[in-house]
Amino acid sequence: MSYEQFGRRFFEIAVTENRIGAAFTPLAGEDFEIGPLATGPGGMVKVKANVSVGRPVITRYVNELITFKVRLPLSINLVVDLRLDRLRYDVTGVVPLDLTVRAVDPLSIHIDVDTPRPRDVQVGVASHGTRAEVIRFVAQVDDEIKRVIAKHVSQQVRTPEIRQACIIDIAHELDKVMPA
Repeated sequence: MSYEQFGRRFFEIAVTENRIGAAFTPLAGEDFEIGPLATGPGGMVKVKANVSVGRPVITRYVNELITFKVRLPLSINLVVDLRLDRLRYDVTGVVPLDLTVRAVDPLSIHIDVDTPRPRDVQVGVASHGTRAEVIRFVAQVDDEIKRVIAKHVSQQVRTPEIRQACIIDIAHELDKVMPA
């Protein structure tokens, strides 16, 4: 086996769906609150959301580069407080993340994460009542949900825990098991 063949085979064995999933465990099962956010004229409308992130679904693609598609399922309970009325929405969604695995000098594996844009986020919104449905379209609630979720997930993938999990220092790991 050549060094090149060994290196390629090493990558294919070292970088699996399970290992990538472990890197994103801090996001999975996370519940968080967004808001209340002041919106509308004079900030009179308050928006609050309770978000649950489910277990990621991960698909690996082995081509010239090893890439992954990670899909983070979401469940959101959204409340829009109009002062006179509180409108409720149930939202389901998916945030897709594209990952690319790279070899980095001197001897590391880096996992690059493309952060999601609002247009990448998929949501399904169920309104509770006719008034909620009208406000949903007038206030472009779906687009705002996508924007806020994309921003939050982008911030999360830049946290020290996720960034550290996306860098594997092979030389350091070898030194631990085979001191120089």
